[in-house]
Amino acid sequence: MKKHGTRNQHDRRTLRTRRALNEAFLSLLVERGFDELSVLEVCERANVGRSTFYTYFQSKEDLLDGGLGDLSDELRRQAAARMHDVKMLPFARGLIDHIGEQRRLFRAIVGRRSGVVVQARFRTMVHELVAEDLARFRYTDWRGDAASHYVTGALVQVLAWWVDARSSIPADEIEAFLIEVTMNALSGTPARNPLVSSAAGGLSQTRPAARRRRQDNA
Repeated sequence: MKKHGTRNQHDRRTLRTRRALNEAFLSLLVERGFDELSVLEVCERANVGRSTFYTYFQSKEDLLDGGLGDLSDELRRQAAARMHDVKMLPFARGLIDHIGEQRRLFRAIVGRRSGVVVQARFRTMVHELVAEDLARFRYTDWRGDAASHYVTGALVQVLAWWVDARSSIPADEIEAFLIEVTMNALSGTPARNPLVSSAAGGLSQTRPAARRRRQDNA
């Protein structure tokens, strides 16, 4: 019983230490940018010794990867619950909500002060989520990989614009816009477009296509 209690105390202490390091890292990321902050500053802000830091993380890059990994896992969980509610990008709403709640942090990640490392790692995280979602559709050649990079770039840039503009556009509208433009960009004639799939009703069934049919029947 005593050993079990000691282990629980150790686990709680570990969680508190990791949480303190993560919170210190994020606050310094907003204040100074990734390139300028150091492990020593993170330790001082968290009131944790450097030896303790290196017990859990190898570097500030490792700390960054851990935070993005946690975010990615949470977005996947949310996406799984929304898979049947949206045709594409089921993770997007969770990402939009997170960004909306942490606008200063997101500016620090994708803004001019963020640095190449943090931008690349964030884009990689988004690309993995996009690629997993587009994998639900049939790809026959290199266009699948190209499409995932295309969508990733557009998604990151639109969200960066949304944050930088301090826009009051609701999250619902941003999500609907991203889904619509993605579907429109990847839709086309089934005989020519390897991205078209029967999944989620098929990408060819976009609103512009439906609008054209109504016009033809008028």
